[in-house]
Amino acid sequence: MLFRWFLVALALLGFQTLAAQELHVPAKLVAETQQPAPGNNVTLAFVFEPEPGWHGYWENPGDAGLGLQLEWTLPKGVTAGKPRFPVPKPLLIGGLMNHVYEDPHTILIDLKLDRSLTAGSTLPVAVIANWLACTDTICVPQQDRFALLLRAGDGSIEAGQRRQFDQWRSAIPVPLDQPARYAISGNRYNLAIPYPASAPLDRPYFFALTTDRIRYAAPQQARRVGNWLVIEMERQGQTGPIEGLLRFAPGQGILINSIEGLVPEGGESVTTLAANDKLSDPAAKLPALPWLLLGAVLGGVLLNLMPCVFPILGLKALTLAKAGGDGREARVEAIAYTAGVLLSCLALGGIMLSLRAAGEEIGWAFQLQEPPVVLGLLVLMVAITANLAGLFELPGFAVSANKATQPGVAGSFWTGVLASVVATPCTGPFMAAAMGAAILLPTAEAMALFAALGFGIALPFLLIAFVPALRGMLPKPGPWLDRFRKWMAVPIGLTALALLWLLSRLAGAEGLWVGLFAAIFMLLLLGAYRFTSGRLRYAPLLLVLSAGGLIAGGTALLPDAPSQAKSSEGDFPGAVKFDAGELAELRARGTPVFLYFTADWCVTCKVNEAAAINREETIALFRDKGITVMVGDFTRRDAAIARFLADHGRSGVPLYLFYPANGEALELPQILTPAIVAEAVGR
Repeated sequence: MLFRWFLVALALLGFQTLAAQELHVPAKLVAETQQPAPGNNVTLAFVFEPEPGWHGYWENPGDAGLGLQLEWTLPKGVTAGKPRFPVPKPLLIGGLMNHVYEDPHTILIDLKLDRSLTAGSTLPVAVIANWLACTDTICVPQQDRFALLLRAGDGSIEAGQRRQFDQWRSAIPVPLDQPARYAISGNRYNLAIPYPASAPLDRPYFFALTTDRIRYAAPQQARRVGNWLVIEMERQGQTGPIEGLLRFAPGQGILINSIEGLVPEGGESVTTLAANDKLSDPAAKLPALPWLLLGAVLGGVLLNLMPCVFPILGLKALTLAKAGGDGREARVEAIAYTAGVLLSCLALGGIMLSLRAAGEEIGWAFQLQEPPVVLGLLVLMVAITANLAGLFELPGFAVSANKATQPGVAGSFWTGVLASVVATPCTGPFMAAAMGAAILLPTAEAMALFAALGFGIALPFLLIAFVPALRGMLPKPGPWLDRFRKWMAVPIGLTALALLWLLSRLAGAEGLWVGLFAAIFMLLLLGAYRFTSGRLRYAPLLLVLSAGGLIAGGTALLPDAPSQAKSSEGDFPGAVKFDAGELAELRARGTPVFLYFTADWCVTCKVNEAAAINREETIALFRDKGITVMVGDFTRRDAAIARFLADHGRSGVPLYLFYPANGEALELPQILTPAIVAEAVGR
């Protein structure tokens, strides 16, 4: 019998040894004394020793990760205090900031013993500890059980043990004896920390304990103003006091709490601790600028095939095809059209870059995330539909059976503006990398990409105008042109309906009714214009002013708060809403994830979803393989999604990623088929 128990003990010991070998950040639990005195504290130490290439996490892990989680089983009269952590390091992985320990480190916890405990009583202490061990590419949950058998005594501590614990205590930051002062300035969170001018300072860095205050991954700036150290950070989320840890030298720091107050100006700039991205540096992975420019041009050309742009381009091209047309006049119009497209693309790009520089997390086609802009485009599309249907003549689009009226330079310019505005809701083939690079490159190169996009949109019209042979290949105007014009009203009308639907997604039922009434009133205005255009000299001006008033009035009626309407993630059965933290947890558990980003205003996205994602065979495939589907809905402005897209070299949607159970993410093409999806997930 004793021999059998001995074999069982050996088996358990071997199992524990094997389990310990699987811990990539192994830990042990040590008590400063085995005979703590009743009424006093005894300090316990969790000693972690990460394997090379692995790291553990601080109390606030940052954008992703998991700190130490403890489940205590303590005897009566013993209570556990809050863990005390040493100073971590910032580690940027794939654009996510992590607060980590890459070297051996110790976390201390005090156990409080009640005075009522009798000397000599045994004190069994047990704890289940959970933490996360990660490399730059994978994470593995860690768990271990620890047990100590203490005995109430005189609290004596061996000299060697005292020296060891004193060394560990010296690595624990202490609280500052006075509060810091914080102030909010735009998108900046400024924190003034009392810090003597004579005290040494080596690359300071502030680790926030209070969540929902600052963007962890944004670079920090610091300056010294007398006996103050000012840390400037990018604000994110709520305003209010912040607690955290100031790292002022390697392995040294102080704990900070704050109150609202005056933050001193000026001072001398100080270099802060930087964290290089170990996994994803999108700017470093960008193709060469000439290839990006080519991609932008090709992407712009393809945007002309969008249903809301092609009718405009087609009718404009036909105005150049009239028999005996003036080649010089055609070239002038094409240049004016191109100028309108280029200036619009540059304006949209400049606004996007300016807003991002001011701290707004936005991407390409940001204008279609704003209900007033969508309302304005809806009214405009209603007007163009009525014009093409022949309900009234709009200068710049007048095409009759006998001739194609030349609208002049101004009409061509504003047609180019219109074409660029309605052609840029989505990123498409060739264009995605270019527009994603635009938010990472210097301003001059980024603006060159926006200009290349505009040139691509205008290129077909330029070729028709400047190449007589192409212009000669176009059919001559005739009676058929009126019928063609009316048919072109159909895709523009469908675009108006799509904008009405989008407005309902952005602003709920109120948006739907506002858009519907705005469309009806616009038709009434156009009817009035038709009967007065020949009688009133200023009828066109009155029409424009009335339409502007209609849009302004409708904007005032739109709800201020974003709609809580059903979002796109509900289109796929069982899909979960995008969350970077949840994505990290799923990957840590080894769960395969198919992540895609969409928007209701993105035509490419909706085509892909109907053709390849929201299909029975794809749904069954994901279910059979245990793949979690995560959806990022970018219909409305979402800072977290904008940051994630930027970290992956994108400024807009769509983006499709498959994360296998183990390994790197696989990016799928922007045009999907069921076969492409099946191949990506390893069918």
